[in-house]
Amino acid sequence: MNVFRSARYFLFALLLCVVPASAFAGVFISIGIAPPVLPVYVQPPCPQDGYLWTPGYWAYGDDGYYWVPGAWVPAPEPGFLWTPPYWGFEGGHYRFFEGYWGPHVGYYGGVNYGFGYMGMGFAGGEWRGGRFAYNTAVVNVNTTVIHNTYVNETIVHNTTIINNNHVAYSGGPGGIQHQPTPEERQASTERHVAPTPVQQQHIQAAAKDPQQHFSANHGRPATVAAAKPLTAPVHTGPINGARPNTEAARPNATPGRPNTPAARPETQARPENQARPTPTPQSRPETRPTPTPQARPEARPAPTPQPRQESRPSPAPRPESRPAPAPRTEARPAPQPHAAPRPAPAPRPAPAPKEEHPHGR
Repeated sequence: MNVFRSARYFLFALLLCVVPASAFAGVFISIGIAPPVLPVYVQPPCPQDGYLWTPGYWAYGDDGYYWVPGAWVPAPEPGFLWTPPYWGFEGGHYRFFEGYWGPHVGYYGGVNYGFGYMGMGFAGGEWRGGRFAYNTAVVNVNTTVIHNTYVNETIVHNTTIINNNHVAYSGGPGGIQHQPTPEERQASTERHVAPTPVQQQHIQAAAKDPQQHFSANHGRPATVAAAKPLTAPVHTGPINGARPNTEAARPNATPGRPNTPAARPETQARPENQARPTPTPQSRPETRPTPTPQARPEARPAPTPQPRQESRPSPAPRPESRPAPAPRTEARPAPQPHAAPRPAPAPRPAPAPKEEHPHGR
């Protein structure tokens, strides 16, 4: 058993020496089942300048093959292009080679992913002075927002490898037969950058989605292309440029808040404005945020009328109004004389003369 395992590792190491050096990322997966055919789909338009298209592909996990949707992704550095991953048939197994970023597009097995990745090189656009120009002959962009475009159909015809069967692997039975060109081999010696963190998150999300697995969709993934571009906190170009602008608008809004309390001291100064028959200047500082500094100095002398307000309790008319109830107290004893005549009904014994009648009887 150990001898067989050692021989297997030796053959695997020998295979790495045979695999084209432009593979860069090396072999991560080796299985005996060919990847499914590439689904046909429509590329969503690029909504903003600075994004590059990364075509969708079949990846492999614990539950088998799953589809990673194509997406618009910001390049990690200006001038970098994306080399897509691919499956290659070697030694009776299908092996996966991861994609990478670099100054030029390297070897990706001759797989025709479309949208500029026609099998070799890249025909979807080029960098011009730190800004990416899009070839609208093969890529879909929002031309109302993106104006740095051009049309070149010649490069499309020169780099297209016919793949009517939509095969997703290179070499072996039924695979694409394309050996790396000198340009693709030279690209393997350049500095490369692994997939960005946002791309890694995109891959992990596809692996966790059951609808993206071949066992569930049978070659028809629920999502073949991301409707929205993948954004990241770094190297996003114009996107990051837009975020600070929105954040800059927030501090502009905050000074508007102190303007509202500035109107409050003006309300305290209203006693002074009451002497003025025109209260209109009070509404003007509310509509114009600029006069706030003028309102503050007016609010400072505002405490001066406070002692005047203290003198307001001095007016004596209020205590004079208090003795006014005194006559009410005088009126209270007034009913006493009315109570005096109450004993007057004493003459009621007047019926005494009635008793005289019996004497008369």
